[in-house]
Amino acid sequence: MKELLVVDCQYDFIDGTLACGHSLEAVKNIITFINANPDMKVYYSADNHSPKHCSYIQNGGTWPVHCEANTHGAAIHESFYTDIKNPEQRPNEKNIFYKGENDSLEEYSAFEAKNKAGQKICEVCGKNIIVTGIASEFCVRESILALKNSGRSVELPEDLIGWVDEANHHKNIDELKSMGVKIA
Repeated sequence: MKELLVVDCQYDFIDGTLACGHSLEAVKNIITFINANPDMKVYYSADNHSPKHCSYIQNGGTWPVHCEANTHGAAIHESFYTDIKNPEQRPNEKNIFYKGENDSLEEYSAFEAKNKAGQKICEVCGKNIIVTGIASEFCVRESILALKNSGRSVELPEDLIGWVDEANHHKNIDELKSMGVKIA
């Protein structure tokens, strides 16, 4: 049975400091997809940084401040809580996996992200994963590559992702296709 990974559908990537193209449409499409598959297991990843995180420009990184722990920008979009029909598929303590909590490590991939119980996505997810979310060229890509490299079958529905730069997004899709990722 296929499972779904929803990568970083957080406010800072939707309408905040790192707002991405097609992100709100991706959120709506992901929710429609989840509601059409009410028995599918769903996992969520979420950036969760401290003010000292290495990815921030003021700390020597390349990105503006984003997804600081316990801020609105770090929250998963409220539609996942209100619009998903099956309560078990909504974000909760068991299925939200946090990444980027080590201040000295840039962590794009959700593969090693941990939930509140300390379980990693790579320890709980199955062999057939559909990856969705934000952003195509960074966290979605790196999550896909880590899952694929672990021997899993990975699928990427194009209409269920947002991107930083549309041209780089299309380049990323072509590269993932050439690596054997099923693009739906």
